[in-house]
Amino acid sequence: MHIQLVGHEVFEAENAQVARQMISEHKPDLVLLDIMMPGEDGFSLGEYLIEQKIPVIFLTAKTAVPDRVRGLRMGAEDYVLKPFEPAELIARIENVLNRHSPHDAIWEKKNLRIDFESRRLWKDNQEIILTTMEFDLLAKLIQSHSTAISREALLNAVWGWQYTGETRTVDVHVQRIRRKIGAEWIETVYKYGYRFREDT
Repeated sequence: MHIQLVGHEVFEAENAQVARQMISEHKPDLVLLDIMMPGEDGFSLGEYLIEQKIPVIFLTAKTAVPDRVRGLRMGAEDYVLKPFEPAELIARIENVLNRHSPHDAIWEKKNLRIDFESRRLWKDNQEIILTTMEFDLLAKLIQSHSTAISREALLNAVWGWQYTGETRTVDVHVQRIRRKIGAEWIETVYKYGYRFREDT
C-alpha cells in the first residue's frame, strides 16, 4: 500500500463495527473513511470519530455537492473523491497529520538550527537564507523523521496536488538546499525520492 511506503502504519477494517474495535485498540492519528460501507455508513461512524477528536478524511465515489458539504460541515478534515492519485491522497494525509501533530518550534542537530515559526535557518550560527519552497521542502523532510518520501509525495505536499510541473523540480530544490546546508543531510533514495538523515 502506498501509505505504508511513506512510513505510516496502516490498519484496515471491512465495516464500521470492526473499525470501532480497532480504533479503540490502536488509537489512530487519522482515519480514512469510506462513506459507502456495509452496515453503518461512513457519515455515522465519522460523527463518532470526530466527537472523539480523531481526524477524518472521507473517501467516496459520491460526487453530489450536498454529500461533500455534509462531510465537511460535520468536521471532517478533507473529502477525497474516487478515483484519486495515491500521491494526492498521501499529500492530503500528511497535511492533516502535520496540522494535528505537535512539532517543536525549534529544531537543532549538530551545526544546524531551525525555527519553524519564524521560518529561519542557521548553520554554524550563521543565518542561511532559503526560498519559500526550499524552506517548506526542508521542513517536510525534517518532520518526516528519516522516513523516505517519494518525489511525487514531496511535490504534492510542498507545491500542492494541483501543480502540473515535473518531479525534477524537487531534485533541483534538493540540490539547492544541499549546497546551503551540506549534502550529507539529505540522502537520495534510488529511483524513489529523499530521506533526511538525522543520524548525520
